[in-house]
Amino acid sequence: MTDALRMLYAALMVVSGMASVCGNLLLLLVLLLNKELRTDALGLTLSFSLSDLALGLSIIPFGVYNSLSWSSCFASEGALCQGSGFIFLLLQTSSMHSLTWATVNKFTEICFALSYSRVWTGGRSRAMLVLVWLFCLVTAALPLLGFGSYVYSESRFLCCPNFTPEDRCFVLLWMLAGIVAPIITMCSLYGYIVYVATKQARRGTFMCNELHCYYVPANNYLRSSVVMVTTSVCLLVCWLPYISVCLYETFSGEQSPAVTSALSAWLVLTSSALNPWITCMTQTRYRAAVRRLISRFISMFLCSETPLESRPQSAALHLDTANRISTTTRTTAASCPPSSPETTTPP
Repeated sequence: MTDALRMLYAALMVVSGMASVCGNLLLLLVLLLNKELRTDALGLTLSFSLSDLALGLSIIPFGVYNSLSWSSCFASEGALCQGSGFIFLLLQTSSMHSLTWATVNKFTEICFALSYSRVWTGGRSRAMLVLVWLFCLVTAALPLLGFGSYVYSESRFLCCPNFTPEDRCFVLLWMLAGIVAPIITMCSLYGYIVYVATKQARRGTFMCNELHCYYVPANNYLRSSVVMVTTSVCLLVCWLPYISVCLYETFSGEQSPAVTSALSAWLVLTSSALNPWITCMTQTRYRAAVRRLISRFISMFLCSETPLESRPQSAALHLDTANRISTTTRTTAASCPPSSPETTTPP
């Protein structure tokens, strides 16, 4: 890869890393400051947010450093490469599965509202979170135990699973169970939600609360459909090139072009930057919380920009005004003698 492409790759990775860190910190801050967002599925949201944040803090800087160091090779057998590959695979898989189960939770809340409280309890959510991380840990540890391997990819500038015919079984297991199945699940659930939304938009709906009933416009459903479609498209754009390149290298035994391989790796890591923004965009409660948080920071910033010198001047102005009023009152009282009471002559 030429020096210009290396620099471009490093710049894109820096942008993705900053977006990932800022977006996930914003999401975590919103969850911390808003108690109404702490539902039974809070653990799943925290799981994929922390996984994406860790990707932005560990794996992306690793790729930036390797792309700018112009080193032609990297010790794949070293502890640094093996540990980096383990973390890369662990965080990728945990982020994808946590996001998938958070989508399942949202689907249940929308389509099975009456039985949602019985299905998604706090204990079941915690058990699901434990199972997700156990699966991710076992999957990421298999190459360290001899089933598959981690190698340094000179085109991706990362330590990742070895996509060769020798490790075909591990690659298929990870791709199908860890990546492809969650993507198909999320896109299917989003597709069904879009179908229900468009169906409701055609016939309209009346929503009722304790006070009155009101008509829900079709634009509300159509707007939700656009958001769901955008989410699915972003997910497919970020992951399909990476899946295609990895499967091609695994079954053909040939290396894909360096530019294609680097672009697919960057798109996968960019998904960690898009996930928090997609979460805040697709859910009304999160959007409202983000707006309140931004308004609070703007108010604090504007208050901090108020010059401190104006306060003593204002106080002095009030003091001078008070003294002037007091002096005027005393002068008026001195110049006007008290009126004597009227005397009446007795008849």
